[in-house]
Amino acid sequence: MTILVTGARGKVGQAVIDRLHSAGLPVRAASARPAELTVPDGVEIAELALDRPEGFDAALRGVRQVFLYPEPAGIRELIGAAEAAGVEHVVLLSSSSVLGPDAENDPLASHSLRVEQALAGSGLTRTFLRPDAFASNSLGWAHPIGLSMPIQLAYPDAHIAPIHPEDIADIAVEALTGTSPTGTSLTSTSLTGRSVTLTGPESLSFREQLAVLAETLGREIPVERISRAEAEQQMGRFLPAPMVSSLLNLWEAADHGPAAIADTTHSLLGRPARTFRQWARENAAAFARQH
Repeated sequence: MTILVTGARGKVGQAVIDRLHSAGLPVRAASARPAELTVPDGVEIAELALDRPEGFDAALRGVRQVFLYPEPAGIRELIGAAEAAGVEHVVLLSSSSVLGPDAENDPLASHSLRVEQALAGSGLTRTFLRPDAFASNSLGWAHPIGLSMPIQLAYPDAHIAPIHPEDIADIAVEALTGTSPTGTSLTSTSLTGRSVTLTGPESLSFREQLAVLAETLGREIPVERISRAEAEQQMGRFLPAPMVSSLLNLWEAADHGPAAIADTTHSLLGRPARTFRQWARENAAAFARQH
C-alpha cells in the first residue's frame, strides 16, 4: 500500500516522508519539479503537476492513501484519477482559515476551501487537517532581526497559537497510518474521516513571540507599532493587496485577547505539543546577525 505525498519539497511534506519511510512504509514523493527533491534512499519519486493531468495515472499507480497539499487548479481531475486508481483515503493539509467568515471570498481561505469542497463531493474518504498559524511564519522576521532592525507591526499584540510544523507532520502520519510515530495504536482516536483544527499549546502575541526570540538569541529585538496604512504599504511590496487586507483584518480581530487552543499533539497523540520556544531554539541560526 503505497502512500503518495504531494508537495514533497515543503517542510511538512518532507517530514511526513521521513516518518513514513522510517516506519518501513512504501512512500512515493511527488512534486511538479521532481528533480529538485531530496528524499531518503528507497523513496520513490514521481512528477505530479496539476496542470498536466496526463501524469496523474503514473503518480497514483498502486497508491491507497494520499497526503495532499491544497491546490485547487486541476483538483477535480486529480480526484477522478485517484478514484480510478483505487485510492481509499486522502489527508489534506488545509487551513483553519476555511472556518472564517466569508471564507469563499477570502484570499487566505478560498484556496484550501475549494480543495475541501472538491474532496467532500467525491467518493474518497478524507481527513482535513486545519492548522492555524505555523511557528515557522516567524521566519518572515529573520532578515530585519539579522540586521538588528526593529520589527514594525500594525498589531503587535495580536494573539495566535503557533503550531510547530513537526507537530503537523506527526498528526498527518497518525491520520495516514492510525499509529503514533512510536508505533502505538491509536485506533480509538482515529482521525479518518474527521476535520480537525490544529494549534500550538499556547496563545502568544507577536510581541511575546519576539520576546521569546530575543531571549533565545540573547539580544534585544525592538518592536515598533505602525499604522495600518504603513503596514499595507510595506506588505504590499511582497503580497497582493487582497491578501494584505485579509491578513491585517485577521490580526486586527486577534488584537483583543488570547487565541483559542484547539487540537494539539496532546489531545490527538497523547504527548506534549512542541512549544514556540522549542521552535525558536531549533531555528535560532536563521536569525543570526548579518554583516
